[in-house]
Amino acid sequence: MDWFFNQYYLQNEIYFHYCLRIESYACETKVISTHQIAKSMRKGIGALVLSGIIVSCSTAQTESTTDVNSSKTETMTNKEIVGTFLGAVATQDAETMRKFANVDYIQHNPFVPTGLEPFIQLLPVLKEHGTYAENVRMFQDGNYVFMHNIWKNAAPFGADEMVAFDIIRVDENGKVAEHWDAMTVLVKETASGRSQTDGPTAVEDLDKTEANKALAIALIEDVLMGKNPSKISEYISAEQYDQHNPGIKDGLSGIVEAVEYLTSQNNMFKYTKIHKVLGEGNFVLTVSEGEWSGKSQVFYDLFRMKAGKIVEHWDIIQEIPTEGLAHSNGMFGF
Repeated sequence: MDWFFNQYYLQNEIYFHYCLRIESYACETKVISTHQIAKSMRKGIGALVLSGIIVSCSTAQTESTTDVNSSKTETMTNKEIVGTFLGAVATQDAETMRKFANVDYIQHNPFVPTGLEPFIQLLPVLKEHGTYAENVRMFQDGNYVFMHNIWKNAAPFGADEMVAFDIIRVDENGKVAEHWDAMTVLVKETASGRSQTDGPTAVEDLDKTEANKALAIALIEDVLMGKNPSKISEYISAEQYDQHNPGIKDGLSGIVEAVEYLTSQNNMFKYTKIHKVLGEGNFVLTVSEGEWSGKSQVFYDLFRMKAGKIVEHWDIIQEIPTEGLAHSNGMFGF
C-alpha cells in the first residue's frame, strides 16, 4: 500500500464513491482521440475500482448486506452477487466484501493494485470524495457479469464524466474473482447526435444468444480484421444502424465515410485478436486487441442485434499503458 499511496494518493488522484441507482438516460458527447484519453487517464487516474449497482433495489433496502451468508449466495444470480458486492463497496462494508470476494481477487485495470485487501484499504479514502458511478446496462453470460457505466465527478480520471465497460467474473463458489474494464471520456458533441450510452437496455431473444455472439465474431474477423470486408452488409442492417461512437455517423454510410477518412489520414485502426465474447440475448460485448495511432489498444464493442443483423453499436477504445502499472496482470488474460 505504501507504493500505491506514494505514487497515486499523494497526487490527489484517488476519488471514488458509489451511487446505488439504476438509470438509463441520454448524455451529450463529442469526439476525442484515444491518445488524448490515454494521456489524461495516466495523468489523472489513481485507481479505477469496480463499478456497478445493486440489481434488486428491494433486496438492498430490506436486507443488511452484513447478514448475507454463504448459503444465500448459492441461490443468488451472478448479477445479484456482483450487485451486493458493489453495494458493500458503496457502503464501506468490508465484512460483506470479504464474504463475496476472493482474497486473491484479480485486477486487470492497470492502475489498481490486485488483491482484495489492498482494495479494502482504499475504502476510507474513497469515502471522502464525491465520484460515483451510474449503471446504464448490466448483463450476464455464465460466470461473467458485464456492465455499461457512467462515472460522474470524475476529474481524477481526466474528465468530469467518463464512460466505462466493466466485466466481473464470479467463480464456481459464488465469489467475485476477477475484474476487467476500459474507460473513455464522455464528450458532448457526436457525429450521429447520439450519446455514448443512450439507447435500449432491455434484453430480448435469449434463445438467440449464441447466434448473436457468432454474428459479432464474424463481423470483427471479416470486416475489422480485414479477412473479407465486402461482407459487411451481411452483418450490419442496411435499414437501421444506430451508432454511438462519437466520431462516426449512423448507418452503413457512416462507417464507410469514417473508414475512408481514417484511411486518407493513414490512421486506420486495426483489430488483431479477439480476447473475449460475452452475450445475453440481443446484446453482445467483444473485447479485442489491436492498434491505432501507432499505439496498442483495447477495443470494447457492444452490439445490439435484431433479426440476425447488427442494428446498434457502442464502444470504448483505450490505449494499453506500459508505464506506471500497479501489477503485471495485463488488460486481457481471460
